[in-house]
Amino acid sequence: MRKLLVSIVVLLVMAAGVVAGAAQLAWRELHRSQPLPVAGVVVSVTPGDHFRTVANRLQAAGILRHGWLLSLWARVNALDRQVRPGDYRFERALTPIEVLDLLRSPLAALHRVTIPEGSTAEQIAAIWAAQGFGGVDAFMLAAHDPNLLADLDLPASGVEGYLFPNTYAAQWSDAPAEIIRRMVARFRAVASELDALRRQRDLTVQAWVTLASIVEKETGAPSERALVAAVFLNRLRSHWPLQSDPTVIYGIEAFDGNLTKAQLRQPTRYNTYTIPGLPPGPICNPGRAALAAVLQPAAVDSLYFVARGDGTHQFSTTLAEHNRAVDRFQRK
Repeated sequence: MRKLLVSIVVLLVMAAGVVAGAAQLAWRELHRSQPLPVAGVVVSVTPGDHFRTVANRLQAAGILRHGWLLSLWARVNALDRQVRPGDYRFERALTPIEVLDLLRSPLAALHRVTIPEGSTAEQIAAIWAAQGFGGVDAFMLAAHDPNLLADLDLPASGVEGYLFPNTYAAQWSDAPAEIIRRMVARFRAVASELDALRRQRDLTVQAWVTLASIVEKETGAPSERALVAAVFLNRLRSHWPLQSDPTVIYGIEAFDGNLTKAQLRQPTRYNTYTIPGLPPGPICNPGRAALAAVLQPAAVDSLYFVARGDGTHQFSTTLAEHNRAVDRFQRK
């Protein structure tokens, strides 16, 4: 009997040792970070997801080594039900405990914000502000911060034109400067895809983006972008003024929505009725299609276009043709 008791005690001690050892290994694993396969990995947690499913998803994304271990830890400590639905971006290596803390944080989930093509910097600031990312003034202050501009090293005096229109995922805690950096980085990624064509056209980045911003603002129907680009390129080649209404509007402070003949004649840095060539910089933030249209314009000799009233334009090569189009579509 005594031998049996001794054996049982020995087994219990051994079992306790095994459990303690396993617990120690588990604790170390929960506090050891897993190198990310790539920065910026995004993992989604949808409403109703079991945390084991989320943990497996994190493991598949390379964020965790052992999803089951974090799932067990969360369940034992009643933390699995505190995970918040949303998209989460992982920029650096985290321990499993830090991952769980992130998923429970009210500030960590990503929120998607869509920036339309042709938005100005001020309009973009208003969009971010409307989605809860600070105020317009804070965004514009960051957009004019000389230190940030120097760090971004843009071929311009500001960010206008280089805040790429796209859908972005951001955290409430993201500062305006971080959002601006991300938008400029997206512009650079798209621009690099088109850089060979830009060099063939012998355009500087600033001239390219400026002209693309005019094309973006002047185009109603997407199918006409290449035609609109051709008109302005033909005018530049012919040393004609661009005569683009959106450039005039951009140069007017507190524009009230009514463009007058007097304003068309009023000299400003952006009035392409009174200045030769391009304005000093972009008038909005163009999308990829407008950027591409400037590099691959339609093969036409058109120098004029007039709105048909349905979102499209009538294009003309001669002034006589243009005047007839104006009579037809504008003077009904």
